[in-house]
Amino acid sequence: MTTLGPRIAHTLRREREAAGVSVSELARRAGVSKATVSQLEGGSGNPSVETLWALADALGVPFAVFVDQETGTPTLVRAAEAPGVPSSAAPYLASLLSASPPNARRDIYLIRAEPGEPRLSKPHQRGTTEHVVLIGGQARVGPSDAAVVLEPGDYVSYTGDAAHVFEALLPGTSAVMVSELR
Repeated sequence: MTTLGPRIAHTLRREREAAGVSVSELARRAGVSKATVSQLEGGSGNPSVETLWALADALGVPFAVFVDQETGTPTLVRAAEAPGVPSSAAPYLASLLSASPPNARRDIYLIRAEPGEPRLSKPHQRGTTEHVVLIGGQARVGPSDAAVVLEPGDYVSYTGDAAHVFEALLPGTSAVMVSELR
């Protein structure tokens, strides 16, 4: 399996070139520095979830394209081995478990978070819906202005194309999130 850094570098360059934009233009559209884009394309950067989402949105591609796992049948992802992308907020790690297969538009993530600063997400592509099932701990999840507190086993669905939040309220909080685009 390819490690995450080289996978992000290869994919970012491929998608940027396919979009026909320069490093400078992509940086401007994503609201990140040109140096950040250059470092990521060179495989030396350490991007946050927010940076990858901003780049994906600027390129018009799903976030999962940067962290997609190699496919095969069957696919087993051990929680301790799932390559995750950290957030710049409180300890928060998003690990892609399954990217959309061809002709589908859904990704499955394992979220692991600790109490601290809430993970605030900017709106994703229009038509995005997020589904969250809390596995352990306790979290405040959903639209920024109407988030709900989830206990283990609780489920919430909300529009991902509006600002939203994931805030761990107890240590060891974990959840499964499905992001779909209609």
